[in-house]
Amino acid sequence: MKARFKYRIYPTPGQKYRLAKLFGCVRVVWNDSLACCQQKYKSGENKPTNSELQKLFITQAKKTEDREWLSEVSNIPLQQSLNDLNQAYQNFFKSTKGKRKGRPIKPPKFKTRKSKQTARFRKGGFKVGQHKVPSNAKIGKLKIVWSRELPTAPSSVTVIKDSAHRYFLSFVVEIQPEILSKTDNSVGIDLGIKTFATLSNGTKVDAPKPLKKRIKKLRKLNKSLSHKTKGSKRYEKARVRVAKFHAKLKDTRTDFLHKLSTEIIRGNQTVVLEDLNVSGMVKNRKLSRAISDLGWRQFRTFLEGKAEKYGRDFRVISRWEPTSQICSNCGFKAGKLDLKVREWECLNCGAKHVLRRECSNKYISRGRAVRDKKRTWRQA
Repeated sequence: MKARFKYRIYPTPGQKYRLAKLFGCVRVVWNDSLACCQQKYKSGENKPTNSELQKLFITQAKKTEDREWLSEVSNIPLQQSLNDLNQAYQNFFKSTKGKRKGRPIKPPKFKTRKSKQTARFRKGGFKVGQHKVPSNAKIGKLKIVWSRELPTAPSSVTVIKDSAHRYFLSFVVEIQPEILSKTDNSVGIDLGIKTFATLSNGTKVDAPKPLKKRIKKLRKLNKSLSHKTKGSKRYEKARVRVAKFHAKLKDTRTDFLHKLSTEIIRGNQTVVLEDLNVSGMVKNRKLSRAISDLGWRQFRTFLEGKAEKYGRDFRVISRWEPTSQICSNCGFKAGKLDLKVREWECLNCGAKHVLRRECSNKYISRGRAVRDKKRTWRQA
């Protein structure tokens, strides 16, 4: 299986200039090719093949006066940019035809210089020396912080510059699954807002909630940004401060999710999680900020990947499964329960159950009460 290893790099001022030139060339090749594909679709013609796009917007474009500066950077990231564009269109077509799982995918968009910049090198475009200092074509040796060693030789590397002006290298390597010793432990996870996760063994895990703790500073930074003239140097400095603030929040949240998911996967053979409609729950303006600050979907992604890596069994229960109505002791179904019910006793075996319904606050309860009243009136 393939895995990514991401490291922080600190390029020199000269390397930053060459990287900016590389990112610009990759962005121009992508945008020119995407504009050509959109024009072909509007005229009723088929999309050009990947080889035709490379010949038109790389080989022939270097001979023109407007694009002759494309020859100043490595040719490998330019070709990889068109390969990514071709893959993006294939994913879009499969999604529209129903051949791809997951939510619908939108067609590729134009790239801007304000968002995250990337350039990918394959084998032959970079080199990792004996001292593990990567050297990229026409960029030079980059100073990198090796937090851990690479297990095998990488097949590709992506140079990344985020919106906070931080630089990273992302290596793709082939690893073997680490099958852990089997255990009889199994756990079910219930995600919530007040308590991030409640395990079936009674353990409760609280989330750091970095945005909730520092919301005042975010408002202050956004207010300072709104007072600046767009396009000025002070506006750019204020924008970078906001981007660094969000990057710190993201790092805090990701670190917590990584540690928790690793602990759960290593200690249990079977992990069961509920399939939540996070995209639909975020539309609730009363809870959208709190849900986004937790990272439920990212937590599920980490559990799925680590379960595959360590040989664990990861299961997802349907969101329509009435788990709160079924007795976990004998399987007796109690039927529909009102939102105000927090505890109920099984009529068959006498077991007592405590329900967790943190999301059913007064706003959701009020909305459901109105819908139930309308439904009753229509049936009458």
